[in-house]
Amino acid sequence: MFQISRRDLVLGAAGAAAAFGLTRPIAFIGAAEAQAAPGFRKYKVGDIEVISLYDGVWEKAHDESFIKGVSVDNTKAALRAAGVSDANVPIPFTILAVRTGGRLVLIDSGTGSGQTGGPKAGLLTQNMAAAGLNPKDVKTIVVSHFHGDHIFGLMTKENAQTFPDAEIVVSGTELKWWAQPVDSIPKPRQPLAQRVQATLATWKNVRVVDGEADVAPGIRAIPAFGHTQGHTAHLISSGNQQLLATADATNIQSLFVKNPTWQAQFDHVPDQAVDTRKRLFDRAVADNLMVAGYHWGLPNVGTITRDGNGYAFTGAAGLS
Repeated sequence: MFQISRRDLVLGAAGAAAAFGLTRPIAFIGAAEAQAAPGFRKYKVGDIEVISLYDGVWEKAHDESFIKGVSVDNTKAALRAAGVSDANVPIPFTILAVRTGGRLVLIDSGTGSGQTGGPKAGLLTQNMAAAGLNPKDVKTIVVSHFHGDHIFGLMTKENAQTFPDAEIVVSGTELKWWAQPVDSIPKPRQPLAQRVQATLATWKNVRVVDGEADVAPGIRAIPAFGHTQGHTAHLISSGNQQLLATADATNIQSLFVKNPTWQAQFDHVPDQAVDTRKRLFDRAVADNLMVAGYHWGLPNVGTITRDGNGYAFTGAAGLS
């Protein structure tokens, strides 16, 4: 499905660890899947070009409430088993850019120059430039859900539009939930709801879709509720090749792909989120789909296989 370039940048485990400031080498799944220095990776899905764009990493401090029923010691053990430092929970942000139908489409918009995600977030603009992409060429932005690390790239700190000439495609279910009276929303999420209501709920360039729907040439919205009430995955198709962009169906793959029943504190409807990630992954296995995850780092595109009671992710090599 994906073409491998004649020269794909591959770092050794020690070099990749140094690039991320980790205390031990990264364990790779697959012979050529070294973690490249943060930036971008390019792939082909039939005639469609997909570019993974790294927007930085949130080095989240450990806390007992992060995963329901799972201790910090369990979390650290799972990170170490994946070859990742257990000093914190490293949560990367990765946007997909898609060249399709003569237009440039973004799936999600990132942290908004680090408006959220901590001091190591906010690298989208520089990595778009490194990948040869001009933000002015973005004609469509498809939103998976309304958490800040996915929508703050649509707006400045003052709520002015960053992409005023682009069509923004959102789930009607998601918009309805965030646009309800603020006092009906759990208190920790009320500030974000207020911001959504001041921006996406009023912008004239927002197109609302419901259910499965084509949102751009070769891109179809797939309802994947649970992480949020209207969380949406997207299926990218060209010819007989397909890539399922799972957004936040999981958080980082070293924890939640391997352990799909683990429930992260970010999931609005935890039990539904578990059912959804299993359904998406089972579909990917059954249909031999490539998959992508927003919080999987680089490479964030690859394949899913069953692994005991969970799944395993194998990253794909990108094009140069």
